[in-house]
Amino acid sequence: MNTKVCVVGLGYIGLPTSIMMASHGVNVVGVDYNKALVDKLNSGHMTFKEKGIDDIFFDAISKGIKFSHEGVSADIYIVAVPTPYNKLSKKIDPSYVINAVKDVMSVCSKGAIIVIESTISPSTMDKYIRPVIEKNGFVIGKDIHIAHAPERIIPGNMVYELQHNSRTIGVDEPYIGEKIKEIYSSFCQNEIVITDIKTAEMTKVVENTFRDINIAFANELAKICRQDNMNVYEIIKIANKHPRVNILQPGPGVGGHCISVDPWFLVGDYPNLALLTHEARKINDSMPEFVLERISCIMEERGITDVSRVGLYGLTYKEDVDDVRESPTLQLLENMKKHLASGVKVFDPMVANKNIVPNMIYDFDEFLDSIDILVVMVAHSHLKKNINKIKDKIIFDTRNVFELNKNVYKL
Repeated sequence: MNTKVCVVGLGYIGLPTSIMMASHGVNVVGVDYNKALVDKLNSGHMTFKEKGIDDIFFDAISKGIKFSHEGVSADIYIVAVPTPYNKLSKKIDPSYVINAVKDVMSVCSKGAIIVIESTISPSTMDKYIRPVIEKNGFVIGKDIHIAHAPERIIPGNMVYELQHNSRTIGVDEPYIGEKIKEIYSSFCQNEIVITDIKTAEMTKVVENTFRDINIAFANELAKICRQDNMNVYEIIKIANKHPRVNILQPGPGVGGHCISVDPWFLVGDYPNLALLTHEARKINDSMPEFVLERISCIMEERGITDVSRVGLYGLTYKEDVDDVRESPTLQLLENMKKHLASGVKVFDPMVANKNIVPNMIYDFDEFLDSIDILVVMVAHSHLKKNINKIKDKIIFDTRNVFELNKNVYKL
């Protein structure tokens, strides 16, 4: 394929996308302004752990992918940079995307296509991207074409989902959509829908908001059942036998950079309309505090007064990945600071950087020897393989891994 593609931002989305394209014959340059990250990739090392991704990475290298910390000229630019939200206004912070687009404009040739793959709130392209392009003297639709093709993958299953999930491409001009579709079709085996930009923006936010609301219902059930001493897991199991009911499992909170962030875009932009969305966000954000309250009750019941004898298993936001963004454990530790409490131990076999939080212990046996209460925050495969080592511990199981007994507590 002669078309040259530049992927801007080599994080959890941009890097897998770039190497997947390259491994399927697309001429790709991956750009990130973090020189240390680029140097690591150029030395032949992946920057995070993910099932099956090393094979794709080495295949991409063998087929000529390049990595650079400087902008390059290309036909199509795919922008995959962070899109956080403002904690006060709840609106999107578009600064990373705006800066990436400005950098692209400094090196692109006439007729280039800029595809924003980062998740953005509805009308972000109209409010921020179009004005910055026009302010720099480019005519949209002539000098530069713009599109939104939101990512739709999840850490832990990236390779499969890149290939098998359907995709959406939002454009002004259908023929530009077809050019972008050709690139994504190199590896995507599912349907690729071409629509307008605002619909593409809204669709991605709606997908994650739907999931957030359903998780919130399960978490609200857990709180209700705890107050009246009912088994929420048994109730959900029985209710789900109804052919039109599919309640999710409750948990210690919602993390990652999708479900815990994207619904806030709707709340920020439509504060008087996104009422259910707002309530769901508040419920899910309250779960780490709820977990803290349960830990306190368990400590009191078992006569344990030293918080340093409590161990949190799992720092990532989901099982078997090394991604800690917005993780419930980090949220819980932040809540502990508000209560002027500290000393709780933390262990996670997936996290290489042991300095992310205080009292992180490297060795699992040492971790177990230093605690009396094990709080399961993440159900890594490692935990299930080491169940025999923890059978004598008091366990607070927020992920429903263990059978309920005198030493196992649930949400």
